[in-house]
Amino acid sequence: MTELTDRSRQRQGDVRPYASRRPRPAGDRSQPGANQYDLGSFNEATIIETIRIAGTISRTEIAQQTGLTQQSVSRILRGLLERGLLAEGAAERTERLGKPRTPVRLRAEAAHAAGVLVDPELVSVVLTDLDGAVLERRTVPLDAEVAPETLVEIVADAVDDVVVASGIDAATFLGVGVAAPGPITIDGQLLDLPLSHAWRNVPLRSMLAERLDCPVVLEKDGAAAAVGERWIGRTERAGDFVYLYVGTGMGSGLVLNGETYRGGSANAGEFGQLCAIRLGLVDEDGGPQLVRECNPTVALPEIARELGYAGAARSFREMCAEVGAGDPAAVAAAQQIADVIALGAVALIDLLDLPLLVVGGPAFAPELQPFLVDTIDRAVNSLPTAHHARHVVVERSLVQDEAGAVGAASTIFHASFAPSVRRTRQYSIS
Repeated sequence: MTELTDRSRQRQGDVRPYASRRPRPAGDRSQPGANQYDLGSFNEATIIETIRIAGTISRTEIAQQTGLTQQSVSRILRGLLERGLLAEGAAERTERLGKPRTPVRLRAEAAHAAGVLVDPELVSVVLTDLDGAVLERRTVPLDAEVAPETLVEIVADAVDDVVVASGIDAATFLGVGVAAPGPITIDGQLLDLPLSHAWRNVPLRSMLAERLDCPVVLEKDGAAAAVGERWIGRTERAGDFVYLYVGTGMGSGLVLNGETYRGGSANAGEFGQLCAIRLGLVDEDGGPQLVRECNPTVALPEIARELGYAGAARSFREMCAEVGAGDPAAVAAAQQIADVIALGAVALIDLLDLPLLVVGGPAFAPELQPFLVDTIDRAVNSLPTAHHARHVVVERSLVQDEAGAVGAASTIFHASFAPSVRRTRQYSIS
């Protein structure tokens, strides 16, 4: 295997220690100091990716897996160790003669990011380390139609709070990832969100970046969850997969060839559209109609009442409890939602021929999980055109309730450390 050629990798932006950030005077366009972890080459990022997936790995194994020479691996590792991104384990004797095996690993405490899930009813904020472990979390309920300026202040205050409360070394804080319902623009604007009229045409990324004075990435919630699944999943999520995101609305995120696929405008993954087309539902203009089953938080109580539910449950969580208790109408409603979502999943598998489908998200309630997973599994392994040619594995997400927020934080790590030959404009943390 030939050695990878060093390629100039797009710079990932400048980051100042969080504690030192202060509003700059009007007209000041100076840039903050250099990110201590800014990577200089594609090879560095490839080595970090190899270590991240393996957990712990030796220099020899890195060279074997990357095709780099031992000399190049040693040189790059020396620099990464000096910068504090990696740690060495104790030397391990092997059966073969020669130097002991000395494994290396990423230092979880070497980098931190905040992840924000923006939902029409709730803002969730987490602070994670490089392994994706949540160190601090905050949730803030939102009033109906909260103004964009107020939303920015709520998010910024919560981010400040988790960073300060965590006690992390401020120099290790890399930025803020934000997950939100789509559609969005490639430079980080919220467009005509179907569930919130007040947040239409809002430049959320730039507003937050100015308020927090740090790098901010805005990602669709389904795509962010897929990034988090890939980052935290290591070997379990090292291949191609689709993530079905169950939240306020259904979304999806695609991981193809090690990259999250966003499409030309960063809006890939509109899962509800697939369900509408599969069901033959069109609106008065002839376009795909919103499918209520693709908004389970609203649909579950509504459908259950239509099917004869007469109990006291009104909210989504209350109705999930009724599903768990075996109420016939609630169970039937859950199955109806699962049947519709499964048809959309069939369309995804028919189109993309993927081997793995992951289901997760904040509305992927424990009581609904058996319905969704079992129904999707049956559908994608019996209905697609090529179902005899493959078996699609359907699994629950490795990250449960906080998939969107943790995934949003992971977008910062992915943008900083994952090898890539291209970056979209909004995905570079500058």
